[in-house]
Amino acid sequence: VQLQASGGGLVQPGGSLRLSCAASRTFFSINAMGWYRQAPGKQRELVAFITSGATTNYADSVKGRFTISRDNAKSTVYLQMNSLRPEDTAVYSCYALHTSKYYWGQGTLVTVSN
Repeated sequence: VQLQASGGGLVQPGGSLRLSCAASRTFFSINAMGWYRQAPGKQRELVAFITSGATTNYADSVKGRFTISRDNAKSTVYLQMNSLRPEDTAVYSCYALHTSKYYWGQGTLVTVSN
């Protein structure tokens, strides 16, 4: 499974960004896809994931602000990030879980700053 992530950038506090992660396989052959993030000096954190059954899960720190969704036709998962805060600044990496193995896309930097 190959993953292509995009959508990071610089945004002011309170702003929004949408990350995309396109998979080389059809979505239904993948058990789950999601996003981790890692800020400088901090541990990697699971941000959100969505299963092949469309069940979603979010870190407490992003609940109510971030929404993960998928487009089956495009085999793409999106992370809509609203009300961004400086503490959301991190490198965001998408992953796919397929036949008990994790696959990773390249990280994309999200910077929330004035």
